[in-house]
Amino acid sequence: MNTSSHPVRSKINSLLRWVDSEANYREEFLSQRRSEWLRVIPFGLVHLACLAVFWVGWSPIAVGVALAAYAVRMFAITGFYHRYFSHRTFSTSRAAQFVFALIGNSALQRGPLWWAAHHRHHHRYSDQPGDPHSPHQHGFVWSHVLWITSRENFPTDLKAVRDLARFPELRFLNRFDFIVPVALGVGMYFIGESLSAYGTSGWQMVIWGFFISTIALFHATCTINSLAHQFGSRRFDTDEGSRNNFWLALITFGEGWHNNHHYYPGASRQGFYWWEIDPTYWGLKVLSWLGIIWDLHPVPERVYARASEQPA
Repeated sequence: MNTSSHPVRSKINSLLRWVDSEANYREEFLSQRRSEWLRVIPFGLVHLACLAVFWVGWSPIAVGVALAAYAVRMFAITGFYHRYFSHRTFSTSRAAQFVFALIGNSALQRGPLWWAAHHRHHHRYSDQPGDPHSPHQHGFVWSHVLWITSRENFPTDLKAVRDLARFPELRFLNRFDFIVPVALGVGMYFIGESLSAYGTSGWQMVIWGFFISTIALFHATCTINSLAHQFGSRRFDTDEGSRNNFWLALITFGEGWHNNHHYYPGASRQGFYWWEIDPTYWGLKVLSWLGIIWDLHPVPERVYARASEQPA
C-alpha cells in the first residue's frame, strides 16, 4: 500500500522505528533516495545535547571517561563491526562476538547486521551508483552524514549478511538497537554521581561520557566514508577513489589506510607496514594472545610484492 497517501500512518511508522528498527518497512517505498527526517530526530537531539556542556562544565575525570569511551567503542567499531562482522578477517567465539557487538552497538551506529550489510554494499559498488555513501556519486555532505537519513538506507539487507543473521541474539540487538545506547547513557549518570567527590556529577558525565564522546566517535568514523575517498595517497591502483591518510588513521585507530584496505579487504590489519599506525590491529593481536580471537588473516606476500612495484 502506498503510504505516501497515508501521511499519518507513515509518521506513526517513523516513530515506531525509534524503538523497533524493523517496524513496517514493507509498506515503504525503500527505493526512494529521500530523507525521512522524523525518523532521525533522536540522532539530531544527540548532537544538540552536546551544547549542554556550557551548563554542566567539565572536569578532568569527565573528559577522561569521554576519551576512554571513545577509545573502547572505536575499537569495537573498527575491530569488530568492520574487520570482523563486515569482512570476517579473524575468528572468535559466539560469546565474544556478542560482547563486542554490544560494545559496538553502544556507539549509536545502529546494529552489527545493519552496519555490516551496508559496508558490504559499499565494497561491492564502491564509488559506483550502488554505493550508499560515495562522495564521488552524491557529494561530501551526503557521504558523511545525510546517507543515514535516507529511507532506502534504514532497513538491514539480511541477504547480504546471511552468515550473521543466523544468530538470534545479533538479530535482536540489530532490531532493538536503541537499548544499549540508552543503557550506556543511564550508566554514565550513575558513574558521575558515584564520582562526585572527584569534581564531576551525573549530568556532566552523561554529557561528556555519552553525548560528546558518541558524536566525536560518529563523525570520526564517517570521515572514512567522506574524506578517505578524496584526500590522501594511493599506493594501489584500485577501481575506486580510496586513499591512505595518516591523520584519519590516527583518529580512527588505523581505518585511514583505506586504499590498502580496498585493495585487500581480507586482511585483519589495514596499516600494511610497521610505520602505518594501526591501533585496532594492535588490539586484535592482544586479544589473539589472550585466546579471545584467533586466525587473524595476514596480508599476503603477493600484496606486498604489488606494493613494492608502486610508489607509496
